[in-house]
Order: sequence, then C-alpha cells, then structure tokens
Amino acid sequence: MIIALIISLIWIFANIYIGVYSERKVSAFMQDRLGPMEVGKFGFLQIIADLFKLIQKEDIVPTLADRRLFQMAPWIIFISIFVGFSVIPFSSEIIGSSTETGVFFLLTIISIDIFGILMAGWASNNKYSLFGAMRSVAQLVSYELPMGIAVLCVVVLSQTLKLQEISFQQSIFSDSQNYLFSLKFLGINTTDIGGIFTWNIFRIPILIPVFIIFFIAGLAECNRAPFDMPEAESELVGGFHTEYSGMRFAIMFLSEYGIMLLISLLGAILFFGSWNSPLPNIGSLRLAEWTTGVPGTNSAIFLGIFWLAIKAYFGVFLQMWIRWTYPRLRIDQLMYLSWKVLLPFSLFLLLISCLYRFLMF
Repeated sequence: MIIALIISLIWIFANIYIGVYSERKVSAFMQDRLGPMEVGKFGFLQIIADLFKLIQKEDIVPTLADRRLFQMAPWIIFISIFVGFSVIPFSSEIIGSSTETGVFFLLTIISIDIFGILMAGWASNNKYSLFGAMRSVAQLVSYELPMGIAVLCVVVLSQTLKLQEISFQQSIFSDSQNYLFSLKFLGINTTDIGGIFTWNIFRIPILIPVFIIFFIAGLAECNRAPFDMPEAESELVGGFHTEYSGMRFAIMFLSEYGIMLLISLLGAILFFGSWNSPLPNIGSLRLAEWTTGVPGTNSAIFLGIFWLAIKAYFGVFLQMWIRWTYPRLRIDQLMYLSWKVLLPFSLFLLLISCLYRFLMF
C-alpha cells in the first residue's frame, strides 16, 4: 500500500513535469516554432523556472470575494482529482486500493471537482468567473453521462468493478473465460497468444465505438480543446480561474494535467490491456510472458509500470494533439454533441454489450 502510494506520487508529479513540458514542445512543433529553449538543455528546466516564478507571485484575494470559499476551491479540485489515483493498478503487484467498486469510486471522486469549480467561480465575485463556472458545471454533468455509460459497457462485459480484475482479465495469467470472446468461434484461445489479442478493444470489437465515446467525453471532462468552453480566453479571459494568481493558479493548472493522466490511465486499463505487454506469444517465443513479467516477481512490477505508462502517455499526447488541431466548439454545439449524439449512441452500445454478453455466455 505504502509503496503504491509512493509510486503514485512520483508518477503524478513526473507526469505534471513531463506533461507541461511536452505540451509546450508539441504545440511549438505544430505551430512551426521552437518552444522553451533558454533554461536548461532544450528548455527542459523551464518548468522549474516557472514554478519559482509562481511561488514568488503575490497571492491576491479580491476585496469583494468570499475569502474562505475562494481559498478552498483550488484544493477541492486538486484533491478530488488526485485521490482518484488511489485505485489505479500500476502493475500486477502495485495497487493502492483494491476496492470492489474501484471503477465507480474513480468516476465518483473525480466528479467532485465540479463543486470546486463552482465555488471558484462564485466566490471570485466576477462575472467572467461565474460564467465559466456555470459552463463547466453544464459541460461536466452532460459529458459524465456518456462517459459513465461507456465505462458501464466494459463493466457489463467484464462482470466486475475492480480495476485490477479487469487488468488480469486482459492478461495471459488469468483463467477467465472472458478471453474466448473474439476468437471463440475460430476455436482459438486468446489466452495462449497474449499480447494485444487479450486487450478488450481487440477481443471485443463492440468496444471500439465505446472507446471513441469514452475518449471524446474524457476530453470534455478534462476541459481540453475543443471542449475548453469554461476557460475560453477569447470571451471569458480565463473562466472560473480568472481571479486566481500565484500558487492557487498553479494548483488549478496542475490539476488539469492530473485529470488528463487519470483519464488516460482509465482508458488504458479498460480498453488497452492495462499493464500487460502488447507483444504476443509467437511459437516458442513467449514474448507476452517475458515482456509482462510473472506476477510476484520484481520484473512484473517494473514492466507493468512501463507498459501502463507508455499507453497512458500516448493518450495524453493524443489530447495535446487534438487541442492544437481543432477549433473550439460553440456552447450549443457542445451540448448538442453530448445529449443528442453521444448519449443515444452510448445507450445503444450498452444494450448491444448486454446482448453480446448474454449470447456469448
């Protein structure tokens, strides 16, 4: 438990550092410029310089703001997001909490940041902040529905709410009959093959459109473009955090990268094999076993963390890529996409998932 928490903290802050640096470099590449270059080799120490700058900035609280709520809001956002990491299985051996309802706990705890955002907007006593907060509440509530239903599709097919159990079901070390989904009619046991053939998204084709809905809703949950309406600088200056400065602004800024990683980790666990290797067994070459590590060994710990990190960071990169590629949606387009497109499709896919599970077993 303690080891899992330590690894979680290290990974979280490493993601913040790498995420902020990567965001600047990715956006610079897409806009044909260099990005940070002056502080450290290739500007790698720029984030540390920014941190010292934010620490030195004055912590301003507007005169007419509700001081207590104003100061409390960033911490509610921060804590609600980072508590979600407590149920993430980082490998076959490393997991913070193996609660029986890990999936629902994760979705529930990250939804608490809505209260922090609303508190920040209301307590600032600023119309721009209040508009941003109300936009954010409407957006997050709307997109939590299709995202939750997408996750429920995986739960229905996996028959468990434990994230570690879902991870093991996509592993060559499990005896679960769920492995016979995609190649059952061909007489092939995918457990023997391993690798990508045991990942949910490959052995259960219905999860491909489910993942697309999950990913789109995840972008909205992270307030990432083209769904960054709550902090649209073109009309709201900065949205719900317009009045924040110094470390309080930094906490909100870092929370955004925290939820980006959390959503990417959840997507990797539910759809892309979690901490399992993508390499399949080929003849006498037991690549899936060698590159995943036998549970209970040190190699399983490090290899599991490695593969999960690769998958999660690729998801973070996709979110950055989309941000610097597509324009921001209008608020009416954002609501239309959620209520009239994603929600009906997610409900239909949930029905198909239930029928799929019933017919296969």
